[in-house]
Amino acid sequence: MAADKPNPTCWILTEGIAGTENQCLALAAALGLKCDVKRAAGKLPWRLLGPEMASLPLSLIARGRNQLTPPWPDLLIASGHKCAGLALTVRRASRGKSFTVFVQNPRLGFKHFDLIIAPRHDGLTGSNTFGTRGALSRVTNPLLNEAAETFAPKFAHLPRPLVACLIGGSSRRHTFRPTDGHTLGKALARLSEDTGCGLLVTTSRRTPKASFTAFEAALGHAPMHIWRGAGTNPYLGYLALADHMLVTADSVSMISDACNTGKPVHILPMDGHSSARFDQFFAALEAEGVVRPFTGTLDSWTYEALNDCSKAAAYIRQRLTIKTAQQNE
Repeated sequence: MAADKPNPTCWILTEGIAGTENQCLALAAALGLKCDVKRAAGKLPWRLLGPEMASLPLSLIARGRNQLTPPWPDLLIASGHKCAGLALTVRRASRGKSFTVFVQNPRLGFKHFDLIIAPRHDGLTGSNTFGTRGALSRVTNPLLNEAAETFAPKFAHLPRPLVACLIGGSSRRHTFRPTDGHTLGKALARLSEDTGCGLLVTTSRRTPKASFTAFEAALGHAPMHIWRGAGTNPYLGYLALADHMLVTADSVSMISDACNTGKPVHILPMDGHSSARFDQFFAALEAEGVVRPFTGTLDSWTYEALNDCSKAAAYIRQRLTIKTAQQNE
């Protein structure tokens, strides 16, 4: 990374939420770093102070399983608004030694961080921001190639084209009721019948059990592989071997993973209340020819895969090189 320090130390600081922590891990992997993962959050009422929280001792304001004590890391990658103040506190305690990167919107004033990496639909702009097209994803060509070799024999019996079906579930803005599951299952069964495709189906932690049961029943006898949580997770194998991606509209992370493959990504509608951020996310990707709404057919198209992680990692290296040069002047 930095020219004079080939092996920088790195912490990942999160609240322990899988979605945000995985983005930090993906960024660290793109940087080629092994990081010490710290799970902590700011205590109430201290985290309500915002940037002023950084002036308080970590022993007073932090709660969690991991101690935030020296030696401070060269690079701190943090995410989750409950630990945003802690990240600034570490930066202050290190006297600026810890180059502090926050993934997503910290919600407490981004000018205090060395760098903010957030999707462009968050609308953050400034000299210390780097906008991505989607969520940071661990999906890379080397991982896909490895997964393809591992899982190809397991899915060899399924007909082509293969369609990865990434099914989310209920959230703060979306609903996935049993009737929705039934409707979606019928649509995918009809797709398989019309095109002869094989289905690679996986759900998320948010998929209601009753909705998945209705979905699976509606699929009928379509040729498919469904991962139900037992054994090795074939998620990367699905992405690697599928010819098309069908992804429900509730998850920026799953859509971003699919868009890192460069394969056609069809968006499956979900009931719920739209948000400006989601609308901007979909509109930008659709305008760039990355995604299309699912219309019941398997259209094919090409586009530049998102590859946000490697681009963000390259920018971090650039910023660290500049910082090192300034310190050596």
